[in-house]
Amino acid sequence: MESWSRLLSLAVLLLMAAGKVESQLRPDFYASTCPDVESIVREEVRKKFVQTFVTVPATLRLFFHDCFVEGCDASVIIASPNGDAEKDADENISLAGDGFDTVMPGVVSCADILALATRDVVVLTGGPSFAVELGRLDGLISQRSRVAGKLPKPDQSLDELNAIFKQNNLTETDVIILSGAHTLGFAHCGTFSDRLYSNPDPTLNADFARQLQDDCPRNVDPLVAINLDVNTPRTFDNVFYSNLVEGKGLLRSDQFAGDAAGFGAAFADAMVRLGRVGVKTGGDGEIRRDCTAFN
Repeated sequence: MESWSRLLSLAVLLLMAAGKVESQLRPDFYASTCPDVESIVREEVRKKFVQTFVTVPATLRLFFHDCFVEGCDASVIIASPNGDAEKDADENISLAGDGFDTVMPGVVSCADILALATRDVVVLTGGPSFAVELGRLDGLISQRSRVAGKLPKPDQSLDELNAIFKQNNLTETDVIILSGAHTLGFAHCGTFSDRLYSNPDPTLNADFARQLQDDCPRNVDPLVAINLDVNTPRTFDNVFYSNLVEGKGLLRSDQFAGDAAGFGAAFADAMVRLGRVGVKTGGDGEIRRDCTAFN
């Protein structure tokens, strides 16, 4: 952790040349003021990736959770000594620390750095590269009480997921495509054990269900983690959807997914749309000197 912080400090010195954030998002936002911002972020993310693969699913999940509550404004990174910030909500307690470590402070907004880092972890695992729109400000609000009802849950139906996505101007297609990020993630036993015991799910592949019962027996620590993609958990691909067709999806909310044709391009487009959710501009935001605290 300490060595990572030193690396981030060096990167921040390079980022200090970035200019004032404008309201319109565009990929070349820092082209004249900090032209190396993408390569700087990419290299720091690569170093963290070499240290631990958890960087990948942790960063992806951090970006999703951030965008769905207050918008893509890095509000989920704020730390509160009173335990009442967004990251302290029950829905966010399980966010891995490696995701937080990936974001570096500087004149470039923490929200933009998180967006770039999310794209970069996808690329590092063989996923599509895409132009990240930049120019976000960091949010001024981060409250635990504002999280409830805004994040998708593993036991929700397609209609319930659609309602949450619609609140963020996202469609059912986005629900299906963005669920593909689970190709790189993991789930804790506590999030799907009901499908094995209290409310057995007949759609689960029988052999897969027995395997899960071995990995997550009754009364096991609910935080024990299982890969969401049982075949290629460290590769960004569409095998996740094939698993679903075979009845090998851990979460009920993933069971509707189907055709994976063109998954990479579709995922890239959906990520761009996600990155536009709730963007802060003008007096609604700031550029934090420390990603974990308001200025």
